[in-house]
Amino acid sequence: MPRKSVRLPAAAVVTALAAGIAPAATAEAAPEAAAATAKDPFYRYDGGKPLSSYRPGDVLKKRTLTYHVVGIPTPVKAIQLLYRSTDALGRPAANVTTVVRSIKGDSTKAVSYQSFYDSLNPEDAPSRAIAGDVRLGGLIANAENIFLAPLLLQGYNVIIPDTEGQRADFAAGPEYGANTLDSIRASTRAEAGAGMDAATRVGLIGYSGGAIATNWAAARAPEYAPDVNKRLVGFTEGGLLVAPAHNLKYVSGSLVWSGVIPMAIIGVARSYDIDLKKYMSPYGVEVYEKLEDGSLLDALGRYPGLTWKKLAKPEYADPNSVPEFVTAVNKVNLGSAATPTVPGHIAQGVGGVIEGTLGNPEGIGRGDGVMVAGDVRALARQYCATGNDSIRYQQYGLLSHVPSAAVWAPGALGWLNDRFAGKKAPSDCGRIPAGNSLEPERPTSGS
Repeated sequence: MPRKSVRLPAAAVVTALAAGIAPAATAEAAPEAAAATAKDPFYRYDGGKPLSSYRPGDVLKKRTLTYHVVGIPTPVKAIQLLYRSTDALGRPAANVTTVVRSIKGDSTKAVSYQSFYDSLNPEDAPSRAIAGDVRLGGLIANAENIFLAPLLLQGYNVIIPDTEGQRADFAAGPEYGANTLDSIRASTRAEAGAGMDAATRVGLIGYSGGAIATNWAAARAPEYAPDVNKRLVGFTEGGLLVAPAHNLKYVSGSLVWSGVIPMAIIGVARSYDIDLKKYMSPYGVEVYEKLEDGSLLDALGRYPGLTWKKLAKPEYADPNSVPEFVTAVNKVNLGSAATPTVPGHIAQGVGGVIEGTLGNPEGIGRGDGVMVAGDVRALARQYCATGNDSIRYQQYGLLSHVPSAAVWAPGALGWLNDRFAGKKAPSDCGRIPAGNSLEPERPTSGS
């Protein structure tokens, strides 16, 4: 078949991914959708050699399957790779990424898209949604096709890592970064057969939970993956989590976003193998156990007015009185991580009152409803002050977290296109307003 006749249908299909597939195709979804479950053997490393004997990014398994949207098969093919990565404690781990090859057959450029699937259940990962699994928590990954379609239509290879790993370590930024970088390694190694190689240039993009992975990948790349760092053209992100201890105070008592408090507690505790449940009140334990396998959709708006104090035993009313908490949140504070060496585009909303977050804590201030604007400004300024003068910062004064994504996305794609085109990266260094202190949390003696 002539190449042209292949490209045009592919483009039409990708456009359909953004708009939603016709409901008439639903009847075809069930048989293939059943394959992507927690028992899917593809997700398990079952090789004869120790996992530690492989390099980070080595491909352990590979499969090609039909790309699904809300369980509905499309003509688009996806390659999924099980690869070796590293967890938050530095231990070898196996993880999965998905690659959709460029419809133009271009092997020179790729975009790693970090999903904001934000879940404590590994079954909600984007790879499972793409394989056909249909779950409430997986609806977020399905909705993100509206961001993926423009990348494919412009000829990029698209890499979609399961950033949280196979335990769904929600909010564990350093682990997100390793999973993302090793996903790029796996996708561009010759044995992966994913249409890319060691010369393929890569851009990073992600919003909200995807911004966590994007920024941590950019920050960790020079030391953890210098082979990837030298091929990065830049990173673009919006709605960024910088210092989680600040976010817990900011969303405390909010109407919608307070449910992320227990999610973050569970995710960070899980990633660093610490027991925070022993500090919880009976009500806190109840909420903890309800959300241990929950997604963002199980938390948003479900616990209006929730605070740390309501979750904790009275003697631990101050979270900084819990030593393990302090240690963990300091490990996931981007302010203590290295400065990326590649250009960055960072966007952040400040209209959080629209989404029911009315708080304005001293030293923290306002944000978009869940993310703290002062923290994001401080991080951008820190990057400028520590050698990276290619930082673009945009602040949306009237927008909250959800609508900010729609405003950020077109500009993010344009910014990436310019980086791949070799244009000089714009800079807002010297013009970014002051932000918060990103110093590590200090333990207290309790209430």
